[in-house]
Order: sequence, then structure tokens, then C-alpha cells
Amino acid sequence: MHPDAELMLADFFKQLTVEVRASEHTVKSYRRDIQHLSRYCKDKAISQWADLKLTDIRAHIAGRHRKGLSSKSLQRELSAIRSFYNYLLKQGQTSVNPAQHIQAPKQARKLPKTLDVDQLSGLLDAGTSSLLEIRDLAMFELFYSSGLRLSELSALDLTDLDLPDSTLTVRLGKGGKSRILPVGGKAVTAIENWLQQRAVKIPAAEPALFVSAHGIRLGQRNIELRLKRWCIKKGIAEHIHPHMLRHSFASHLLESSQDLRAVQELLGHSNISTTQIYTHLDFQHLAEIYDKAHPRAKKKPL
Repeated sequence: MHPDAELMLADFFKQLTVEVRASEHTVKSYRRDIQHLSRYCKDKAISQWADLKLTDIRAHIAGRHRKGLSSKSLQRELSAIRSFYNYLLKQGQTSVNPAQHIQAPKQARKLPKTLDVDQLSGLLDAGTSSLLEIRDLAMFELFYSSGLRLSELSALDLTDLDLPDSTLTVRLGKGGKSRILPVGGKAVTAIENWLQQRAVKIPAAEPALFVSAHGIRLGQRNIELRLKRWCIKKGIAEHIHPHMLRHSFASHLLESSQDLRAVQELLGHSNISTTQIYTHLDFQHLAEIYDKAHPRAKKKPL
């Protein structure tokens, strides 16, 4: 780069540190990101920042993407470049911000892990041998039965249940939205067993549905640890986190009903595009069946 261009860059970082008071981490990240842009300019024989065009920024980001940078890292690089060019605009050193309208490539969305019906049967039909295991089974049955979020399960109160009607009310859903959900027969039975034990052996002051042996509401972290302990005791080697039960609920329900809108409502998704990820899981399942069963699907031997 031309010495004047190097001086502008130094002034930008001075302003970022002294006036904006950006964190040391931000300054370090921006410096590294713009150094990559400087190398691009050197390779293309561009000596002035004002000579960079939108097509140059796009080509630079595409090159970084080809080197394996994640969408998140590319977004950060673009943010650094935009900030630098906004500074140059204020200083009258350029007339346009070439990175203003460039978006980083979207990150491929990971499909959620689910359990099949047999795996869930092995998890939930394992039996109980203590008060806390009776409670844990009720939690896990309800989690899978109603497709709850972990935060929603932890927040449930006794008054949120209507066991005669086999329903529950989620009052503290995402975005502050409430919804009424069905509760399956096995979950109802497991909860009734837990409530019988709870009434006799645990202090009654706490309104929470799921409490510790001391009568205190179970937090999300404790539920995660109980599921981990449950799996170890039941001899399940796979690491199973609580939301796998919610994902399995959605996948199995969609596979059986093919009703995306109903699954969206049960999950409490405000946007159906969030629910549509489970259609990919369903298609994946169908594709596996096709590959195994269709006589023309099998690859020819080499």
C-alpha cells in the first residue's frame, strides 16, 4: 500500500482505541481482518483505499470463504472493513463504502440430532428405583411427550398442569408467548406417580412441578445433569442432551402427521422456517428407506 494509505490505517486504529474505546479484543481482531484486505490489495497492485471497488471486496471475501472461513468469521471481517471505510468517509478520503451492501455467505444449517423410537423406548422404559428417578422419568416423558424447551420444562408450575384433560399450559414460552399442549398417556402416568411421591416426601411450599429433594425448583443445568446421570445408569453410551428429546418429538410427529403447521404450533415457533428444518430430517429418513428398499437405488458393484 502507498505510505498515505498505511497512515490512514494507523489513524483509524488510533481513533478506534482512543475515541471509540473499543476493547483490546476488537482492535486486535479488526487489525488482523484488515491486514488480510491489505494483502489482497498488494496482490492486485492496489495502492489506495479509495481505489477498492465493490467487486474487489466481494472477490476478497469469496477468496477467504474458499480458504475455509466460517460465515461468522467472514461477517466479522466485513464489519471491520465497513468500519474502516466509514472512518475514511468521515475523513473525506473516499466517496463510497464498497463493503456496505455485501453479505457473508450463509452458514450451512446443522440438522438437530434426534433419537429413533427404539432408542427412546430404551431410554424411557428403563424403570425407576428411587424418588428422584421417579421425578426424572416424569420430566423426560413430559419433555418428549409435549416437545418442550428446556427452559419451559424448568419453569413449569403445578398449576400449569391439567392432568384430567391431559394438557399443560406453557406460560413462559420464547418471546413471552403462552401455548396449551397435549400430554401423552405415558407422561400423564409418570407425572401422577411423581406427584404422589412429591406430596408425601417433599415440602409443599414450592409451586414448581419439578423440584429437588429439598423442595427447590430444578434449574436447567440440574436437568441436564440428571439426564446425563440417567443415561449412564441405564447403560446408554451416546451423549444425549435434553433438547434431543424436543427434536425427536418434532421429527417423529412430522414423520407421522406431515402437518408442518401443527408441529410449528406445538413447538411454539414464531416462524415456520424454523420448523422446516425437521422436514429435512424427515426427507433424510425417507431417503435412507429408499436407498435400502428400492431395487433400482442400489449402486452397481465396481
